[in-house]
Amino acid sequence: MHAESPSGAATEQRLRRELAAVYRLVAHFGMTDLIFTHISLRLPGPEARFLINPYGLLFEEITASNLVVVGPDGIAQRQTGHPVNPAGFVIHAAVHAARPDAHCVLHTHTRAGCAVAATVEGLLPVNQMSMEFYDRVGYHDYEGVALSLDEQARLVADLGVHPALILRNHGLLTVGTTAAQAFLRMFYLNRACEIQVSAAATGTLNLPAADVCERSARQLAGADIDDDFTDPAAYDMAWAALLRLLDRIDPRYAD
Repeated sequence: MHAESPSGAATEQRLRRELAAVYRLVAHFGMTDLIFTHISLRLPGPEARFLINPYGLLFEEITASNLVVVGPDGIAQRQTGHPVNPAGFVIHAAVHAARPDAHCVLHTHTRAGCAVAATVEGLLPVNQMSMEFYDRVGYHDYEGVALSLDEQARLVADLGVHPALILRNHGLLTVGTTAAQAFLRMFYLNRACEIQVSAAATGTLNLPAADVCERSARQLAGADIDDDFTDPAAYDMAWAALLRLLDRIDPRYAD
C-alpha cells in the first residue's frame, strides 16, 4: 500500500468526521439497533475501500478516529481492536461496487421501517415526505441474514438506480453522493414509514393521484418543472443545521 499524501490524509479525515456525524445523528434520532446495522462511506483512490463502524460499539460511541477502513476482502486494513460486521460488509461492499454514485450507504432496522418492510404494499404515497420516494424505491426479498456473497448480485439488481431500498422483512437502506444526502434520505424515508404506520392505524388511507405524486417527487428531487419558486439549498441548510446541533450536544464525534 502506498503512503498517503497530505491531501489524501486531509480528505480522509474530513470524510471520517462526516461519517461519524451521521452515526451520531442516527443515534440522536433513535434510528439505531444496538450495535447492529451499519453506515459506510467510500474513500477516494484506486482501491475499493470504505469506512464503516467498528463492530461492537454503539453508534453514540462512534468517532472520526475509530472508524474502520475495509478493503475489498472485507478485512480491516488497520488494526483497531474491533472486528468488521460481516453482514455490513456483504451489503455495503455490493452497493459501493455497483453504484459509482453511492459514496455513502446507510442501513437501518427502525420500528416503522421494519413494519412497512413487512407489508405487501410497501411504502405508499401517504404524505409529502413519502413523495420523495414515489416510484423511486427498490424492494429486495428477504433471504435470511446477509452473510452470503451470493446475495450481493440480487440485492444491487433490486436497488437498481433508486436512492433507496426496502429490504422486505428486514429494514431500510439509502444511498447518497455524500454522507449528508444519505442521512437526509434515511431521515425522511423513516419518517414516511412512521407516518404511514400511524395513518394506517387511524383510518382508511387517502392516496393522491399518481400524476400529483410524480410531480411532487420531481419537485423534491429539484427537477426543472414549471414552478414559480425553487428551493435548491434546502438540504444543504438542513445538514448545516444538523452539524450545529451535534456541535452543541456532542462534539466528540469529530475526535
